[in-house]
Amino acid sequence: EPAGMNIPEIFAALAMLEKERGIPQTFMMDKIIQAVTTAYKRDHKDVENVIVDVDEEHQRLKMYVQKNVVAEEDYVDPFNEIPVEEAKTISARYEIGDVVNIPVDNTEFGRIAAGNGKQVIIQGLREAERGMVYDEFNSKQHEILTGVVTRIDPRTNAVSLRIGTGTESTEALLLSGEQVPGEELVEGRRSTRGPQILISRTHPGLVKRLFELEVPEIYDGTVEVKSIAREAGSRTKMAVWSADENVDPIGACVGPKGQRVAAIVDELRGEKIDIIKWSEDPAQFIAAALAPSDVVDVMMAEEGKACRVIVPDDQLSLAIGKEGQNARLAARLTGYKIDIKPESYQGEDDEEIVDEDPVQ
Repeated sequence: EPAGMNIPEIFAALAMLEKERGIPQTFMMDKIIQAVTTAYKRDHKDVENVIVDVDEEHQRLKMYVQKNVVAEEDYVDPFNEIPVEEAKTISARYEIGDVVNIPVDNTEFGRIAAGNGKQVIIQGLREAERGMVYDEFNSKQHEILTGVVTRIDPRTNAVSLRIGTGTESTEALLLSGEQVPGEELVEGRRSTRGPQILISRTHPGLVKRLFELEVPEIYDGTVEVKSIAREAGSRTKMAVWSADENVDPIGACVGPKGQRVAAIVDELRGEKIDIIKWSEDPAQFIAAALAPSDVVDVMMAEEGKACRVIVPDDQLSLAIGKEGQNARLAARLTGYKIDIKPESYQGEDDEEIVDEDPVQ
């Protein structure tokens, strides 16, 4: 057997990869065959056909160069052809047109297999680890994770966090755009390198997941979060609904003495949360979405997702909200363009709603 990683070692390594990492041996063996074939052809540029025979039972690999049996007078390519007379010295049954497998010298093949086999196995291990980490976190999309801040980039303010512990830990990256303005983060201990996972504290899904943790009715599906709109660090509007008429979806989210929602507001450092009852009637849903303002009337546009909302004169600024935030979040929550007018408004176009460019 050649020096380096010998053939039985390759078989043993593949068995381990399958058992511990779940990578099928046949898949890895195909990669090894591909690698050694490519390597042999690189050293023997004129050879066209090479095959590798895998004997799993005896843990042996053999490589053969395939040559076509030709008549003496047609023999021109020593790399890919063999004269019929010579072929008959190997076995009397060879005829013109047959293919002969000529074994590659064991020492040479062993040398090729030792180096390339090792490369493929190392690469397989790396890919498996990357794949496993990727799959694990891909399945955690929209989940809440806890991590230790390991580094804050002074230039970009991007924060690296370590999620998990010990060898199971993975580095995650909280980009500055995914951070809530004004939140102070402090470095913990250093971390190890590995696949990078992007995470967010501004994503509306974070609020939804926090409610799942605090509200058993959302977790078990009795109360459904139908829609959510968020301006991180400032305000979130969340529309909830229950198919069970005996369940008060808003009450479930607020909790006894407001404890459930208070715990979430606390976690989000005082971000305001409006919990609204969802309705399949768009006009009702829009009226509820503009809370805390009262709504006198909602007129839906005949075409497109737009409406005009009439509010009491003294509540116009409340309905629009500071810097237009309340109206903006309501529009995002409902998916409708909302044009807000006071009760005293007497427009030219009262007959129909014109979708000029109302508050987005």
